[in-house]
Amino acid sequence: MPYIKVYVHFVWSTKSRIKFLNEEIRKPVFKHIVDNATQKKINIVQIGGYSDHVHCLVSLNSQQSVSQVAQLLKGESSNWINNNKLTSEPFGWQEEYSVFSVNYGNLKELKEYIQNQAIHHKKKTFEQELNDFYKENDINL
Repeated sequence: MPYIKVYVHFVWSTKSRIKFLNEEIRKPVFKHIVDNATQKKINIVQIGGYSDHVHCLVSLNSQQSVSQVAQLLKGESSNWINNNKLTSEPFGWQEEYSVFSVNYGNLKELKEYIQNQAIHHKKKTFEQELNDFYKENDINL
């Protein structure tokens, strides 16, 4: 059996970046995403986010692809939010998502960053944050 330890950092936003994920909704949504991931044998190391987006640090196994994990996390959670009527309007995630590889040596720093999203976004918008990630990871749009 192969031993694989690949960490990836998923980032995705609400459809049209509507600020659905207020403090009251974030906790149950994130808990549900983690519970659902656990059932599907997806190892979420850290989850966090702010009013219009989610950060999710995942340790992939040999059977998982980035696109498969993204679909399982986003699709099911969107349905769950709507079925439980957590928002006053129909909820959805944007189709797009970003994924960044993570160096093992940076895990602690990234986990803290994801955990402290509310503090971080007092200084920087999600769009600024995402553009910084793209620059840091040499992604030209």
